[in-house]
Amino acid sequence: MEPVALTLVLMSAFLHALWNALLKRQEDPESSMVCVVAVAIALGSVWTLGLQAEAFPTRAAWVWALVAGFWEGIYLFSLARSLRYAPLGLAYTVARGGALLLVWPVSVVWLGEAVTPLTVTGALVLGAGLVVTGLARTEGGSVGRGLLWAAVSAVCIACYHLAYKQALGEGAQAAALFVVPMCVSLPMLVLARMGEGGLGAVLRAARLRPLLLLATGGVCTLSFGLLLTALAQAGAGAVLTLRNTSIAFALGLAVLQGERPGRKQLSGAALVISGAVLLGWPA
Repeated sequence: MEPVALTLVLMSAFLHALWNALLKRQEDPESSMVCVVAVAIALGSVWTLGLQAEAFPTRAAWVWALVAGFWEGIYLFSLARSLRYAPLGLAYTVARGGALLLVWPVSVVWLGEAVTPLTVTGALVLGAGLVVTGLARTEGGSVGRGLLWAAVSAVCIACYHLAYKQALGEGAQAAALFVVPMCVSLPMLVLARMGEGGLGAVLRAARLRPLLLLATGGVCTLSFGLLLTALAQAGAGAVLTLRNTSIAFALGLAVLQGERPGRKQLSGAALVISGAVLLGWPA
């Protein structure tokens, strides 16, 4: 991977962990997520003003952008739910590590990536890390529910990463590829809130901490922008692998927010990160 792409991925990883940590501070993560996505769409629209080439030069690019938006919408909702019920460090490890474990076999079968003893070992280590993480003892009976939502997030992360990569391969421009899936996601998130407080809950969240929501939306936009720029320059597997360094960033931010990860959680996260490194190690 080129140094520029490497730098972009690492910056994106930190910013991704940061916007998740900011969302965790919200009293109503699901309603706040609607506001965050609205801010991201507004900022992303400004980004598209700099486009000089056609945003989606082929029909396939449009289709993959819409597919990415569908999975993005489910991901954003499941992310908010997981952060409501589970600690940041725990939910983040399961979501990001699980996504990588799912992307690897798809990359082998669909994208033709090589299977080596190193990658197989990495997958096993990563899987063991997820098991250990799931066994971590935490206070509160709702943590298990949070981990289930984090597992849903993992599936969605794997799907939208692959869809993004396919869209970029069809010539889609990064700015447009950010805005269109977010526009698909927004009505999905609004619809999901209609039975749980409706738009009133969203407006209350917006009034409660508007500056925090603006900051979260801004960091989210920058994180995804850097990710898509890196995906255009490197393979999906390598980018997703390196982006999982965000697990370490998320654990650090969780500690700053007052969480106290136990030995099992820390051991599980270490195994997940180690497995990710082995999976992404150059053949």
